Amino acid sequence: MKRIAIIGAGWAGLAAAVEATHAGHGVTVFEASRQLGGRARAVSATRSDGTPITLDSGQHIMIGAYAQTLRLMRQVGIDVDDALLRTPLALVFPDGNGLRLPALPAPLDAFVGILGARGWSWRDKLALLRVAIGWQRAGFTCDATRSVADLCAALTHRVRDEMIDPLCVSALNTPAPEASGQVFLRVLRDAMFGVSGGSNLLLPRHDLGALFPEAASRWVCNRGGRIEIGHRVQAVVPATPGWHVDGEAFDAVLLACPPAEAARLVEGSSAGTGTGTGTGAWCAQARALRFEAITTVYLEGGHRLPEPMLALRSTPDAPAQFAFDRSQLCGDEGVWAMVVSASGTERAMLESQVCAQATGQLGCADPRVLQTVVDKRATFACLPGLQRPSMAIAPGLRACGDYVEGPYPATLEGAVLSAMAAASAS
Repeated sequence: MKRIAIIGAGWAGLAAAVEATHAGHGVTVFEASRQLGGRARAVSATRSDGTPITLDSGQHIMIGAYAQTLRLMRQVGIDVDDALLRTPLALVFPDGNGLRLPALPAPLDAFVGILGARGWSWRDKLALLRVAIGWQRAGFTCDATRSVADLCAALTHRVRDEMIDPLCVSALNTPAPEASGQVFLRVLRDAMFGVSGGSNLLLPRHDLGALFPEAASRWVCNRGGRIEIGHRVQAVVPATPGWHVDGEAFDAVLLACPPAEAARLVEGSSAGTGTGTGTGAWCAQARALRFEAITTVYLEGGHRLPEPMLALRSTPDAPAQFAFDRSQLCGDEGVWAMVVSASGTERAMLESQVCAQATGQLGCADPRVLQTVVDKRATFACLPGLQRPSMAIAPGLRACGDYVEGPYPATLEGAVLSAMAAASAS
């Protein structure tokens, strides 16, 4: 049995803790904040009538292709069928137009859904089918320097506006002209053209804390692990053997904290020096990552929407790309979550624009802002040819998280896969 320190109790850190505990190791998790979950956690709020309500640090969705995330949730005792509303992929707008996949085996569901897309002409549909077949023949790979916009240049404006752009900004949180075509194709392959059910939308029915972090913490502690809340690690220092974390001895250390915090600890570890090789190069890559914001504006006063999730027609003056009816998910009557990916507008202006969008596109007579959550460093910008930091930093010192080198963008599944790999290698 090894003693493993995990720094960070977000989804990556807790996934690593579950994996390492399951392998028989002794685990201690250090978390700087007073709450579990990292960027996917519960948030307390108060409705206009004074009633307390639990929201999230951002409206998240999962998809059926998140195989390892779903496996870990089940492992720690989460009833996935109760916790997540599973529906076939639907990018449907308030007027009923858009793409909706039927409940058929993959990739037949994608092809039938494309042919049946409402509001699309035959030119739209055939162009997408031709391009999708070309992607499939190429093994869903392309040159690493190509952007999503470049990759989809042969598609019609309608298909780009109503399918590609919403999928790209929701999966990569990066606008199509700047987003990596290679990563986008990997997401499409696994979600829409991979395993049956991989494209299904999984919409949380519980707050994000109850969805995994709290259950994972209990699972680890019940098996002898420790979760140190409110402990910001000051120093990670190599020892003989292993490492010291704030003076406590461990055989291995996993950095499951944000990249800037991980770079701070690596730079202070004296495990290596210089910016050209070793830990210096790792820190340079971690600090060079560019980040994109996600804003979730929670509104009161909404009526019941025709779908739990609707796509919206997004413009610079109407910035939200999706609306979620939380009455159909969590029982929060009259509450909508309006999501603005890759957001950069000042908060007050954004709230005003989103309220106007709720009125104009969704017919909400009196939208009122309940809570606005702005995560300025929600995801790294998933750019073509991006060099992401590797998992391995130094012997016994590894990093995990959605930003670490891997095939996926900054998603919960990417974080979990990274954590499992780092824990298994420790």
